[in-house]
Amino acid sequence: MAKKKSTPNIPVEPSDQVSLETIEVFGAREHNLKNIDISIPKNKLVVFTGVSGSGKSSLAFDTIYNEGQRRYMESFSAYARQFMGDMERPDVDKITGLSPVISIEQKTTNKNPRSTVGTVTEVYDFMRLLFARIGEAYSYNTGKKMVKFSEEEIVENIVERFANKKISLLAPLIRGRKGHYRELFEDIRKKGYLKVRVDGEVMDLTPKLQVDRYKIHDIEVVVDRLAVTPDMKVRLSQSVQQTLKTGKDLLFLLVNDSNKLVQYSKQLMCEDTGISYEEPSPNAFSFNSPYGACPTCKGLGNVYTISMEAVLPDQSISVKAGGIAPLGEQRDAHMFRSVEALAKKHKINLDKPIKDLSPASLNILLYGNSEGPSADALEVDDDQMAGAIYEGDFEGIIPMLKRWFAGNGSSEGLREWVEQFMELKKCGSCNGARLKQESLWFKVDEKNIAELSHLNLDKLIVWFEGIEKRLSKKQNAIAKDILKEIRERLQFLLDVGLTYLSLDRPSRTLSGGESQRIRLATQIGSQLQGITYVLDEPSIGLHQRDNHRLILALQNLRDIGNSVLVVEHDKDIMMAADYLVDIGPKAGIHGGSIVAAGTPQEVLLSHSDTAQYLNGEKSIPVPAERRKGNGKSLEIKGANGNNLKQVSVEIP
Repeated sequence: MAKKKSTPNIPVEPSDQVSLETIEVFGAREHNLKNIDISIPKNKLVVFTGVSGSGKSSLAFDTIYNEGQRRYMESFSAYARQFMGDMERPDVDKITGLSPVISIEQKTTNKNPRSTVGTVTEVYDFMRLLFARIGEAYSYNTGKKMVKFSEEEIVENIVERFANKKISLLAPLIRGRKGHYRELFEDIRKKGYLKVRVDGEVMDLTPKLQVDRYKIHDIEVVVDRLAVTPDMKVRLSQSVQQTLKTGKDLLFLLVNDSNKLVQYSKQLMCEDTGISYEEPSPNAFSFNSPYGACPTCKGLGNVYTISMEAVLPDQSISVKAGGIAPLGEQRDAHMFRSVEALAKKHKINLDKPIKDLSPASLNILLYGNSEGPSADALEVDDDQMAGAIYEGDFEGIIPMLKRWFAGNGSSEGLREWVEQFMELKKCGSCNGARLKQESLWFKVDEKNIAELSHLNLDKLIVWFEGIEKRLSKKQNAIAKDILKEIRERLQFLLDVGLTYLSLDRPSRTLSGGESQRIRLATQIGSQLQGITYVLDEPSIGLHQRDNHRLILALQNLRDIGNSVLVVEHDKDIMMAADYLVDIGPKAGIHGGSIVAAGTPQEVLLSHSDTAQYLNGEKSIPVPAERRKGNGKSLEIKGANGNNLKQVSVEIP
């Protein structure tokens, strides 16, 4: 027997003719929907409202969105669909006029620690491009601006600075490395060179020449020695070209009478220290690329370190009584027997309270030596640790935990067990910026990319709004289109009320509402047209004062040529709708019907619960007296997570 259909405000008769102006739904029975028919206008802001459990999401998501996804899946070949799985058809007779559907739900499913607000919205991608194109390099040693020269500029500079002086052109081959370099000397001797400069001393390239293999050396080959005079300019130019080729774009100039050394480079170089950077590419500013990521934390901004509080939770008890937590109490186990053997060898009393052990004795147990950890011993960032093999004497509790945590051969269960003795701390190398040292010394208007990413979005857009005045004419010409894209995307984020977020905020720390509004801003930025968007309560978590921004964003999405379907309880958004659908009248089996549908003004004329609350006929009064509770409270001290600033609060 067919189920009885409810009668909507605007009856719809099934027809084979597809309407270009509406989405027609016939016989929707998904979940608690009671065989409803409804005509939804296209390219409008349509809000579905009603009490919780009335069937709003069943109509918007489980019927309209799922059917749109199912049809999209059916557009693939049978071969492709076998890898995607089948989508069950919603319980509905027919839906016509449906365009491609995109769902923007309240989900924080992105647990990737590398995902940030900047990467999700693609603002950071444009900032990487900006820094690669107009960023100015500074030396991380001196803080001075880096320089680079073309071959012609190097020649002209030498002629101008060292006129009538005798110079030597040196091509650097070895910088700060150990070795005897016998083969290197023999190779360059065979190429026709006569002299080398080793650790500041010029010497002849004699057969079988070698240096002390255990000392650190700097080695340059002397390419040419000449006087800088007008008639020598052609020779100088040829020698500069050969020196740069041999020295891989680096050239050292030695003034013979004063031993003054001047460095030139076709790459970015610090004139004082000689350090050089490669030409920047967008990847150099990506913490998801090995070309830009901090080598210590691998671009995560944090490293796992051993927590001594977890390893030694109670120093008033002895080792045998369980004073070293990873070791546990005395028992017949290989690890404990190893510790006992180590203690016997070094005459350490394991019955003593840990606090009474000498620092040297405790270091032997924890680190396997009396000196304790090296400067970076607590950071699990050394790839070699993964391949470490324990042989001979007991290595110590801390090195053992590090090896188990970092080891490729460790089981997941073992890693999880070790993790209880570790804590996540900001990376000491990049200070949480995620990028390698060189990348952080490229600046635009004295700001590096990490500093900009850390600014709140409302402050960041102010910085970008006035940037042209602080850039050179050349920089402005290069950055014009990039700046336009950045500003537009930032404005979309501000329009949905996310002024307080920063681009470096990890995605996994966002609330469902924040994640949804970020995806909404991203969709607005994509400027797609002819799409049906389905949103689930985008006002969740948004302050009432920012509602107008969200409404403008939804209307913007509509105005570029899209249908926007919103499941919502917020009064402001309901009243801003072009078309309001009230589903009810109650929840569960008592809901699932179209109570009213039309413009907000038309719905207000109905006698539904929603209309009565919107009209002010019904209200939820504020309780005259609050519950006193049990007198206990939850106290939080010094909270600093995300954008919290040392917050202390007591909650009854």
